[in-house]
Amino acid sequence: MIPEPAPRLHAADAPTEPWDGITRPQQQGGPARFLTDVIVELGLADRERVEQCIEASRNSSRTPEQLLLDQGALTADGLARAVAERHGLAHLDLGVFQPDPSAANLISTAAAKRYEAIPVSYVNERTLLVAMADPANVLAVDDIALMTGMEIRAAVVSREDIGSLISRLIRLDDVVADTAGVEEDRSPAEVVDLRESADDAPVIKLVNQIIAQAVEQGASDVHLEPDGTDLRVRFRVDGVLAETARVQRRMVAGVISRVKIMSDLDIAERRVPQDGRVGLTIDGHHVDLRVVSLPSVHGESVVIRILDKDSVVMSMDSLGMAEAEEERFERAFRQSYGAVLATGPTGSGKSTTLYAALSELNTPEKNIITIEDPVEYQLDGLTQVQVNPKAGLHFATGLRSMMRADPDIIMVGEIRDRETAQIAIESALTGHLVLSTLHTNDAPSAITRLIEMGIEPFLVASAIDCVVAQRLARRLCQHCKRRTIIPADTLQSNGIRSQFDVEAYEPNGCPRCGHSGYKGRIGVYEVMKVTEEIRELALQRAPADRIAAIAVSQGMKRLREDGLEKVRLGVTSIAEVTRVTGSGA
Repeated sequence: MIPEPAPRLHAADAPTEPWDGITRPQQQGGPARFLTDVIVELGLADRERVEQCIEASRNSSRTPEQLLLDQGALTADGLARAVAERHGLAHLDLGVFQPDPSAANLISTAAAKRYEAIPVSYVNERTLLVAMADPANVLAVDDIALMTGMEIRAAVVSREDIGSLISRLIRLDDVVADTAGVEEDRSPAEVVDLRESADDAPVIKLVNQIIAQAVEQGASDVHLEPDGTDLRVRFRVDGVLAETARVQRRMVAGVISRVKIMSDLDIAERRVPQDGRVGLTIDGHHVDLRVVSLPSVHGESVVIRILDKDSVVMSMDSLGMAEAEEERFERAFRQSYGAVLATGPTGSGKSTTLYAALSELNTPEKNIITIEDPVEYQLDGLTQVQVNPKAGLHFATGLRSMMRADPDIIMVGEIRDRETAQIAIESALTGHLVLSTLHTNDAPSAITRLIEMGIEPFLVASAIDCVVAQRLARRLCQHCKRRTIIPADTLQSNGIRSQFDVEAYEPNGCPRCGHSGYKGRIGVYEVMKVTEEIRELALQRAPADRIAAIAVSQGMKRLREDGLEKVRLGVTSIAEVTRVTGSGA
């Protein structure tokens, strides 16, 4: 039997609440039309561009619609609008439409991801409105009808919006509510009781759900913090912590113990900090978790660091450097010897910048060795050494041994002491390219910091070729950012010299960005090339501000200047630049 086409959303079937965000098709029947014709009819792209893409698609494996998307001539939401019109279905704007969580919970997350479809509202007592990326997938419609026992009315949204919606509707509060039936143990917790409660199915489900939710939202850290009554769950997304849920008191001991068991920590020891690690497979890819437990006055708190290699794009194009800065940086790390340093606070993306450089340099002709603490991301073709203080393997001892392993390029995870700095500098002077990180607030301070560590000024002046200082600022959400005018006095009050008002964008907030106004992060950089004049200042032990003045006169853009340029381009906001660069940048 030939399956019937996906049901259409008729006017009588449309839900009365919520109403906003539904665009009805102009035609609900008629002859079949090419999708490219519909795109032109709706005014989403001009006929000439569409014809060019049709012609180009004949010699490639991509459809005309994919080529239009690649060229920026068509948006993902515009394509979804055209698909809906072609099938005579409604189109949903998820920036406006408010889905019903109770409808979304009728199918599993796995099914929603598999079919790229999820119920978003009740049309009536017997009918569901289902948002779909591909309305022609009649098997998905049939399976969802079987799962829910209801009739299905399809509406079209983009694949990007479906993924965002699925992540948003998996509410941790619902999971906590599902586990409310666990008995509270008011007696002093014994180790055996903790282990048994940690092995309970509701506790396992809750911990797995917290970690899965964090990975889906792109969180870098999960904080589990008891406050005397409940357990507060916070995610760090794009560098900013936000509370996500609260776990009931009766579940706290079981949740903490479950995380400690997963990471092979001693659940009987609750008086001293412990650290461990665990590997999980989430959504088909591997994720490493670094777990730290800390005793507090209200009980043990746990911080989980999420290392998701698949979410980190380590390429020069993804860093966000301006053209001039990228050229200066690339010229430095493509030299056959010398030292290139990345500086900034913890979590500013220094390691990612160095990994991007190593990805460019990674060829079979080069022997690249790294020593890191810890090895966060494993790259093919590199020899990566993990620091192990218990076994006597420190940065300095490992670096000394690496020099006998015939390296061409060396990466040192961090210069922490004089001995490591001395070996790294000497390696750069003996024909090796050395990449490393250092904790300073700006690029010029790296020169003075090394000299203060006890490295001779003539060695620093000879070895260092380039210093990159950086911060990570949150990107404005491209769906909801709004134009604004920033007065000159506001810029000056934030430490930015400007005599004119600046046209820019500010955060607004929508469902796609979790109403934060931001989604993703971009680097803010200052790249200092060590010239002869700067070398002279290093030999004189000149202060960092004098080195900075010379570097600026030779074309170096300060952190705030690079940030302001990204504000003008609508990439980030002035508030973000001020937040990440601080008052002294």
